[in-house]
Amino acid sequence: MNTRFIPSLAGLALLVTVFFPVAGAPVHVQAQTASPIPRAPDGKPDFSGIWDTPKVPGGRGGGATVFDKAKMAPFKPGGEALFYEPRTGNPRHDEPRAFCMPSGFPSAFLGPYPIQIVQTPKYMVMVTEFMRVTRLIPLDGRPHAKDIEPTFYGEPIGHWEGDTLVVDATNYKRWSLDDWYYQNPKEYRMHSEAFHTIERFRRTDANTIAYQFTVDDPQIFTRPWSVDWEMKLHPEWEKTGLFEMVCNENNRCEGGNCDKASQTTAK
Repeated sequence: MNTRFIPSLAGLALLVTVFFPVAGAPVHVQAQTASPIPRAPDGKPDFSGIWDTPKVPGGRGGGATVFDKAKMAPFKPGGEALFYEPRTGNPRHDEPRAFCMPSGFPSAFLGPYPIQIVQTPKYMVMVTEFMRVTRLIPLDGRPHAKDIEPTFYGEPIGHWEGDTLVVDATNYKRWSLDDWYYQNPKEYRMHSEAFHTIERFRRTDANTIAYQFTVDDPQIFTRPWSVDWEMKLHPEWEKTGLFEMVCNENNRCEGGNCDKASQTTAK
């Protein structure tokens, strides 16, 4: 497993020019304005590049702590029981990724791994280094499909609101929301089949994406609620690209329970 550390970088550096017109006169400092936002041939902001994980501005990323409980909406009656599902001791439930099962969304994109974005006029492709999970997002604002099988990563559809890319996703399979259970094993946070997400991507400068994530789960919460994150560009990672992370199926000794019978069967 790749252990590349994802640092939290400072914002775009300012170029400062200092003038000394007369000895003893006050020093005048002039700051250069931020670099222009890169744009695609169609004029839309271009999000292409390799970015670090979404995080609170100035903080570190990580799926276990990225959702602040203080920002969550109140629970509906019965919603708390749906949201907090206790761990069962069954590793396929408690940590399904150990058996190459999907991490789900947004969990797969919230860990400390780079995310590569490739943008065309018709699609935005997001690939995370973690298990090479890929989202293929059409940008034409088409309606969501009806009567389709729910999936771990949902059905994302994008449209533009000025220079902001809005990605609306539905049709999720019920799955874990994040990695909070590593902080508190009694609070395994889940979303329901009614889970609906709205993401807003906006380039604030050449090196930063302001990323707002909205959770709308009417089976659990009384109203939608949002968190504001940012993503920082890392052009220096282009040389090596995303590292390959391979998940091997049919792992032996599931749950650490290795005995002669299981070893014989696995051979």
